[in-house]
Amino acid sequence: MARIAGVDIPPSKRVIVSLTYIHGIGDTTAKKILKLANIDGNKRTKDLPEDEVARLRQAIDRLASAKDILIEGDLRREVAMNIKRLTEIGSYRGQRHRRGLPVRGQRTRTNARSRRGPKRAVAGKKKVKAGK
Repeated sequence: MARIAGVDIPPSKRVIVSLTYIHGIGDTTAKKILKLANIDGNKRTKDLPEDEVARLRQAIDRLASAKDILIEGDLRREVAMNIKRLTEIGSYRGQRHRRGLPVRGQRTRTNARSRRGPKRAVAGKKKVKAGK
């Protein structure tokens, strides 16, 4: 199993797909990396020789050091800092982050379950019998 940028990439998948398991690398960036490293993206990860894996690492390091992409820890840190900045200045988006509600204007009357978590039961009012 190849380990690139601190992530074990899956051995049975194609290289172009397995690169997307690294946080911050999507389809387009994976294609750019493979072109830079001169590697066929349709090969399986387990079929890559060590020198090609080393070329992949070099290509990713080259892009990351040139500040073209942010990956793994650096990207996670930057996103966390952005959210922290929004919450500290008290912006609307920051308040939504703090409360665990949708940030980008989605409706919350229904749906929004993935953001708000499972439903909580609310005690209802008991019906009073009329007449007696």
